Amino acid sequence: MPFSRLTLVFFCLAALLLGACNPGYQKLLKSGDVNKKYEAAIRYYDAGDYFRAGTLLEDLVPLLKGRPEAEKAQFYFANTNYKQRNYVLGAYYFKQFVDTYPNSVYTEEASFLHSKSLFRDSPGFELDQTNTTSALETIQDFINRYPESKFRPEIEGMSQELQKKLESKAFESARLYYQLRYNQAAVTALATFEQNYPASAYVEQADYLRLSAQYAWAKESIESKQRERFLDAVAFYQHYIDTFPQSKNLKLAQAMYDDSRAELEKLKSLPGAPDAAAAAKQ
Repeated sequence: MPFSRLTLVFFCLAALLLGACNPGYQKLLKSGDVNKKYEAAIRYYDAGDYFRAGTLLEDLVPLLKGRPEAEKAQFYFANTNYKQRNYVLGAYYFKQFVDTYPNSVYTEEASFLHSKSLFRDSPGFELDQTNTTSALETIQDFINRYPESKFRPEIEGMSQELQKKLESKAFESARLYYQLRYNQAAVTALATFEQNYPASAYVEQADYLRLSAQYAWAKESIESKQRERFLDAVAFYQHYIDTFPQSKNLKLAQAMYDDSRAELEKLKSLPGAPDAAAAAKQ
């Protein structure tokens, strides 16, 4: 009878556990022979066994201080964390390595992997982006320090991906005001988004939502504020159709424009009102 997938996974996990707990490895963990332990750690590392290599190196790093092997051991230990997707720890230990060995042959790669660890730890755009901002700052520091680095194409790609994440976060935050019908806040947030991300793929949608929010804000305003706000809606419409003449939302935008003009005509007839319709044509 063939093994089920669950059974296969169980045997694989059991094999890994047995491998990690074999007598030779356990003896190494308890050994006080630093040289033997170091040689084994490097063998495990070169074989891709980052769990056992990392466990041994964690014990060795403080014991190797002052010895030639210390530099390599600390870099390898940081990388065992990265390889096991412990990105927070990886970032911490890579930074510690760079601070300890600023002139090491491993320093450039450690700086790169520090940035990459932070990049990997960056959350989805819908969550808080403090870590994303920190990653971008670290990436920029790397580019400034190593402008000719072989890692530059990859790290620039990481930067672009993180920038898009911040862009998506900013747009969704601004759109949320619109969805909640906080129209005044939506107008401000959408305008800020367009200023900060003028080349974004979201700009057309943001511009339309800004017009829609401005129109809704004018409609719900008290009479004394409506003229100014409908005039802004008219101006937003003109900007929108000039910038996006092929937009799929042109008919909806036109309807808001026509109603804004009609409202301005009504306001024109109020006692003491300025010539609102003439102002709207300007």
